[in-house]
Amino acid sequence: QGRFGTLRKGLAVRPIFISFGVSAFGVAAFQVLGLPLPWLLGPIGACLLAALLRVPLKGFKPLNDAMRTILGVAVGATLTPAVLATFPAMWPTLICVPLMVAVIGLTGVPYFQRLWGYDFATAYYATMPGGLQDMLVFGEEAGADVRTLSLIHATRVLVIVVAVPFLLSIVWNADLTNPPGLPARSVPLHELAIMLASALIGWRGAKMLGVFGASILGPLILTAAVTLVGGLSYRPPAEAIWAAQFFIGMTIGCKYAGVTMAEVRRDLLAGFGFCVILIIIAVVFVEAIVLADLGPGMETLLAFAPGGQAELVVLALIVGADAAFVVAHHVLRMFVVILGAPLAAKLFSATPRD
Repeated sequence: QGRFGTLRKGLAVRPIFISFGVSAFGVAAFQVLGLPLPWLLGPIGACLLAALLRVPLKGFKPLNDAMRTILGVAVGATLTPAVLATFPAMWPTLICVPLMVAVIGLTGVPYFQRLWGYDFATAYYATMPGGLQDMLVFGEEAGADVRTLSLIHATRVLVIVVAVPFLLSIVWNADLTNPPGLPARSVPLHELAIMLASALIGWRGAKMLGVFGASILGPLILTAAVTLVGGLSYRPPAEAIWAAQFFIGMTIGCKYAGVTMAEVRRDLLAGFGFCVILIIIAVVFVEAIVLADLGPGMETLLAFAPGGQAELVVLALIVGADAAFVVAHHVLRMFVVILGAPLAAKLFSATPRD
């Protein structure tokens, strides 16, 4: 029994180590080829290719969540009194967020139902641009196909994260080679200790309170409070941000583990087509906001791109955009989606299933 248990644990852990190796190869390949964002896009590309080749992959959620706390600390450290004073001026763009979510819903649900034949619950939760875990939980309660939801949302995040950097570089000539922070040796040790404490305490505290996005929002709020009282004057070092990119990229790529050709032909194609629709909707909103002079172009794109909050915060840090502006809009989007999801879950769970 003991040997069997040890063997079973070893087999369960093996895909995690394979994922690390594949991701590291992706980083190295991107650096050698001179491709942009090697620490983020390298693991995504390598893990995606490995998954399609049936290589066993698996993410390590506790470590991935821990890495996301770095992003919360990075944004929280930028929330100085001067930055907070700009928040009231965001309301014209913030009110556009629920409007965009409504447009996405009205477009996406018919797309998945009529073109791809998904049931209503699966179409609804595949459409909503919320957090993957939240949409899977609510979707399962409503009788949606959880595997389909997982693949479509992974595709949404993947396509948006790959497309946005190219838009940033083409339209705004953003420099994607900028280091995301100072080297660790330039940050005082006592500030590194404060950041670590803010990350861990903020994360665990927010999780205990049931805050959605606890791994980012908890550290963000606590770090912002520390920054406002003068406890911090630095952001996390570049090495920490690169580590966060690495694990975020690996997690995105690993979501395709075990994908079948039938799922590629249906779910991935459906997800990719929906991503084209999402990009068009986002560009229309961004263009309208910029033409009305309601927000800066680069920040508005990052704020309204319907990708993952963590991934877009990383991009904001790299290109030097206003991370607080970006986070405020993504938090509101998540709130709007999650607020409506339980109501939809109850409605759909009461609907007879085929």
